[in-house]
Amino acid sequence: MEKIEVSPDCGLYRMLTGKNIEEIIATTPETRAISNNPRVMGLEYTHRLQKACTKILAQLAAKNLTCLEETQTIVFDILRGGLNFGLREALGNAFGWNRHGCSFISAQRARQDDSPEQWHIVETEYSKVYMPKTASIVIGDVVATGTSLEHAMKALVAEAKKQGTHLRSVVFFTFGGPRAGEILGKMDAMCRERFSGYEKTTLVYLEGCFTVPLLETKLRIKITGTDLLRLNAVMAPEFIASQYEDPCYPIQRCAIYDAGSRAFWPPEYIQDLDDYWSKVKELANQGVTYEDLLKERFSGLDPAPFGSVDLGKVCDDQLAWIKELL
Repeated sequence: MEKIEVSPDCGLYRMLTGKNIEEIIATTPETRAISNNPRVMGLEYTHRLQKACTKILAQLAAKNLTCLEETQTIVFDILRGGLNFGLREALGNAFGWNRHGCSFISAQRARQDDSPEQWHIVETEYSKVYMPKTASIVIGDVVATGTSLEHAMKALVAEAKKQGTHLRSVVFFTFGGPRAGEILGKMDAMCRERFSGYEKTTLVYLEGCFTVPLLETKLRIKITGTDLLRLNAVMAPEFIASQYEDPCYPIQRCAIYDAGSRAFWPPEYIQDLDDYWSKVKELANQGVTYEDLLKERFSGLDPAPFGSVDLGKVCDDQLAWIKELL
C-alpha cells in the first residue's frame, strides 16, 4: 500500500494490485465512526457518509485521480444502498456544482433456495437512467458478494450503448471487499473495448478492503456472503489505530452491518446488534475471553494496549444501550 495523502480530515492510500483500475483506500473521521461505532445510524449515518464522500471527492480531484466535469457527471444510484452515500450532494458540496445528473436502478439480491451460498438478483423493476453524450459515472454501494454491483455494471454499460453515450470514467465508493475490484476490473476492460478513449476506473474503499466470510471461515459468529470482516483485511493505518479507542470496535461482527436498515429502518438494525452481542455474551459466559475473540476476529491487532478487558462487561455495556432502543 502506497501513501498518496495523509491529513486529519482525509487520508488516501493506493493499493498496489497490478490491475488496470485505480484502487484506493480512503480514511476519514466520519467513515471510521461508521465502521467502528454501532451507535451511528439513521440520518447521522447518511450525513456522516455524505460528508466523508465530499472530502474524498475533493482530495481525489486535487491529486488528479478523477476526470469529472459538471455537465458530464451522472450519479448512478443502486437502490436502496446507493442512497446512503449522498453522492449527488457530495459532488455539489465538493465542487460547487448544480448541473450534474442522477440516475437510478434497483437491484435486490437473495440467496438461492437450492444453494444458499449462491446469490441471485430478484428485483430489478425500477430504472430511470439519464446520460449525456459523454458521461463520467459516480456510484456508491456496499459490496460483499458483488451480486448487485455486477448486475448494475452490466445494466450501466448496456444503457450507455442504447443511448449512444460515450463512457469516459467511473468512480466507485464502497464499504466492501475484493469482489468490488474483480468486478470493476472486468467492467474497465469492457469499457475500454466498447468506448474509444475510455479513461479510467477509480475504486475507493472506505477504511479498508475487508474480507467476506465463507462457510469454512473459522469464526464462531458470522453471516456468510454478507459480513465485512477486519480479519486479514487491507486497512488504512488510521483505521487500525482507531480500534484502540474502544474495546468493542475490533470485535464488531461487521464493519458496516446491514446498510439499508442501518440508514432507513433502525429498529431492524438495532435487533441485529442485539442478536450479535447476546451471542457474544453467551461466549463470555462459556469462558471465552476478550483476547480469544480479538484473535479470532482481528488476529493482527496487538491486544496489549487494551490492558485487561472483561468480555462480559463489554457485552453488558453494548447490550445496555441497545436494550434502551428496542
